[in-house]
Amino acid sequence: MLSGRRLNILDPSPLDIEIGDIAHGLARVARWNGQTSGHHAYSVAQHSLLVEAIVGVMDPARSAGDRLAALLHDAPEYVVGDLISPFKAAIGEAYRTVEARLEAAIHLRFSVPADPSGKRTGLIKSADTVAAYLEATALAGFTPSEADAIFGAPRVDTAPLLGELAPCSTEEAQQRFLSRFAALDEAIRPA
Repeated sequence: MLSGRRLNILDPSPLDIEIGDIAHGLARVARWNGQTSGHHAYSVAQHSLLVEAIVGVMDPARSAGDRLAALLHDAPEYVVGDLISPFKAAIGEAYRTVEARLEAAIHLRFSVPADPSGKRTGLIKSADTVAAYLEATALAGFTPSEADAIFGAPRVDTAPLLGELAPCSTEEAQQRFLSRFAALDEAIRPA
């Protein structure tokens, strides 16, 4: 990693995870395998910001810890990249195990609260699906009917989120991700 940390992806230690490495990597990983419109690729960092914003629209009372979990929902991809869902399914359990270990280490590193009920995880998954629909129709060339058949039409007001769909430079995506992380991290730290 650029921070100088050396992360063992098969047995990740929270001590080897830095938010700067995550932001740097996610800003350079393209969603939709780069098959999006615009002068820049739409990055996983931007997608993460979108999912966190959707969680806020879906449930404005969510805690900063839950919002941080939403922002970091794809953080393991800073190491393993963004694989399309059918490919992840084909790889199977080995991929899910590596991803789960990375996610656990990331959550420990940044004090993301546990989710024993699974409700937060379900909300983030729903927000991720809304994001996929919006990205598909705004950036990846899907018609609304095609996206609806795959993802289902969003059941939330997406108008306030459309500004999050403009692909930006890696530098801007990285800075926006770091800024949002800092705000959420500060909000969850005890005074």
